[in-house]
Amino acid sequence: MSAVVKRCKMLAFYGVPGENSGEYTFYRMKGFDEITTSKNPREYSRQYVDEEFEQTDVVGYNPSIAFGFDRFSDNEVHDDIIGIFNGEKVGADAVRPIVMVDLESENKAAIKRDFSVVAESEGSGVDLYKYSGSFRVKGEKITGTAQSEDEWQTCTFMEA
Repeated sequence: MSAVVKRCKMLAFYGVPGENSGEYTFYRMKGFDEITTSKNPREYSRQYVDEEFEQTDVVGYNPSIAFGFDRFSDNEVHDDIIGIFNGEKVGADAVRPIVMVDLESENKAAIKRDFSVVAESEGSGVDLYKYSGSFRVKGEKITGTAQSEDEWQTCTFMEA
């Protein structure tokens, strides 16, 4: 019988910019209570005069990831996202790469893609300070594998 895959075996890593342009360290996205991907398909629908039904084809995708996290101090990912929120950054200043890693796969299959960080809300909750928003696709999907030298606190992505 097949086994279920636990959510904690599908990890997300956020690219925090380094000192050099185009250099990122991929930190595990900790403290997030939501990382939900929506595929947002683009559809082409039409009805032909000789048929009683409408046909629909998927002609593209516009993925987005809804996120929410409880703010923690000394967290590189939170600090970078909060910097985008507070600085009201736009354009290239608000684009970050994200790597999704399947720890259940034999070779640690991974997908890397650039996303625009879209700030939506902050301050909800009464016990902890919360942030939420979405990551909206900004680049092509790159498939590959990931590895880690520190028990998956950070990862290195290798393109296939």
